[in-house]
Amino acid sequence: MPKLILITGATSGFGEATARRFAAEGHRVIITGRRKERLEALRSEIEGMHGKIEGPSIVHPLHFDVRDHDAVHQAITGLPEEWRTIHILVNNAGLAAGLDPIQEGHIEDWERMLDTNVKGLLHVSRAVIPGMVARKSGHIINIGSTAGKEVYAKGNVYSASKHAVDALTKGMRIDLLPHGIKVTQIAPGMAETEFSVVRFSGDEVRAKQVYQGVDPLRPEDIAELVHYVTTLPAHVCVNDLVVTPTAQANSTTVIRS
Repeated sequence: MPKLILITGATSGFGEATARRFAAEGHRVIITGRRKERLEALRSEIEGMHGKIEGPSIVHPLHFDVRDHDAVHQAITGLPEEWRTIHILVNNAGLAAGLDPIQEGHIEDWERMLDTNVKGLLHVSRAVIPGMVARKSGHIINIGSTAGKEVYAKGNVYSASKHAVDALTKGMRIDLLPHGIKVTQIAPGMAETEFSVVRFSGDEVRAKQVYQGVDPLRPEDIAELVHYVTTLPAHVCVNDLVVTPTAQANSTTVIRS
């Protein structure tokens, strides 16, 4: 049975790949992000590949920054009636900014990470969860990180933000248990997306060095896992799924060829 999935951060990386994955199975997707032109391009691509289902389109773009609570609230509560029954929420929007020892960190980077990775997740969840509670069903998937399991040098605030995602996922699962809502965290390790390019302010050479000598995870790998955890029987919930490339044991142990 087709479901409705809302995916944040769908303009690149995991979010973009996840939108394609669900649409490939005939599900409808609400794609959100800050870059409107990328949202429109993704909508055109998906509809061109899979066509339109009867009634509403298979894709509905929402243009907002998850850091802006008012914009998030207005966009989600203002959805047309046929797009309001959100079965699956994928909280994917997130980033790292800078890689500095704590004493040299930039306040702007810290605020950007905390506002996006933690508060942004909360803003979207707060707008979506009441509908799930009313229907006594739903599945929330939070994209965490191995950095939410252990801290690495110069990853201080980013790691703190992802530890918060880990804690929020556990808290959500407890609070939403009486309402039949599943809550899953997927915590990837080294994955080649725009992540390092954003972290290093567009320095693509430095970003490439992060994955040198390693066959990293790809966006499609994570999209496949996101899709998988939503296909299990109603009585089965994957609580926490940590995934790394084969060459990586943890945040600091990597074998490079």
